[in-house]
Amino acid sequence: MGLGLDFPAFVGQLVSFLILVALLSRVGYRPIRRVLDERARRIRESVEEADATKREYENLRAEAEQELRSARQEAHKILVDAGMARDRLLEEARTEARREAASVAEETRARLEEDRKSMVEDLRRRFADGALAAAESIVAHHLDAAGHNEMIVKALDEYLPVDEEESV
Repeated sequence: MGLGLDFPAFVGQLVSFLILVALLSRVGYRPIRRVLDERARRIRESVEEADATKREYENLRAEAEQELRSARQEAHKILVDAGMARDRLLEEARTEARREAASVAEETRARLEEDRKSMVEDLRRRFADGALAAAESIVAHHLDAAGHNEMIVKALDEYLPVDEEESV
């Protein structure tokens, strides 16, 4: 034959090859295929599990960010409320201090006015007593004590009038 092929040897090798392929597919290929399929399944499950874990992580991260935003807003609100409360308390304290100062000033003015009136009255009485004593010694024979007092009070009213508007 012209191809240089030994047909009985070729058929023997072909049969050996087919037996070897059948034997390998029966004994070797199926267990290898099972191992490869099992490995592919584990890899696929691991990827799915990783994806699920990633999704869960993203959800948790989004929730944490939302809670953080919420906490920041609440903290800001608390700070604003605290500032407003502080301002309100300060204004109340200022108002109370002004009220107390006005009350103390009014009490002091009233006390000073009473003291001034008392001093003026005391001064008038002393002056009247002194003038009466002097007048008694001068005109002791002509007037009685009631007439002297009336004359002195009238003279004091003319020369030392009590002006209520000046005391305020």
